[in-house]
Amino acid sequence: MQHSSLENGHWAGLSFPQQMANIGSETSRVLNALKAGKENRALSAFVRFQELIDLTIRYGRKDEGKSARSAMWKELCRFRELYCAAFEERNLPELAAANRYLDQFASLR
Repeated sequence: MQHSSLENGHWAGLSFPQQMANIGSETSRVLNALKAGKENRALSAFVRFQELIDLTIRYGRKDEGKSARSAMWKELCRFRELYCAAFEERNLPELAAANRYLDQFASLR
């Protein structure tokens, strides 16, 4: 795990927009690497994306209510599933759309 230092509780201490913005940094790296034909770099960023979204799914925000946490969990799981499928298919328009969605969180940090 490349983000092992975040698993000690630091990740859950970040705001949800901060978590999503960090995930968006990795999706941006994936997209840029694929566009440049750098498969190894894209795969490394994809692995980091998976680690960060998995941390968000696992820990999320500890101060959220149960119903909000449940809804967030479902949406994040679905987003992860769709993003992974788009990466597997090298579907650049879908990857770009996911990246645009995550870019919105960078302004909320």
